[in-house]
Amino acid sequence: MKAYWIAHVDVTDPDQYSYYTQRAPAAFALYGGRLLARGGRSQAMEGRPTPQRSVVIEFDSYEQALACYQSSEYQEAKGHREDAARAEVIIVEGVAPV
Repeated sequence: MKAYWIAHVDVTDPDQYSYYTQRAPAAFALYGGRLLARGGRSQAMEGRPTPQRSVVIEFDSYEQALACYQSSEYQEAKGHREDAARAEVIIVEGVAPV
């Protein structure tokens, strides 16, 4: 069953954040991640204010999504993001097709 990373990101240091965006896609690709949404127009309808960036990445399975997040490749990329942005990342399993 497919799984999705859903991330809301507010960038505080664009120069430093660029090091993350240069590295993270390679980690996603290693685990079959496909970007479905990245930083396009968005509007919060409920809850917290609209983040600067919303990202949705699809994986073929929950296990692949977790493995990607826990991988050394992604953790190295994430290290460049930690002081450059506030991020919320959730991994959610999709539903079975009806």
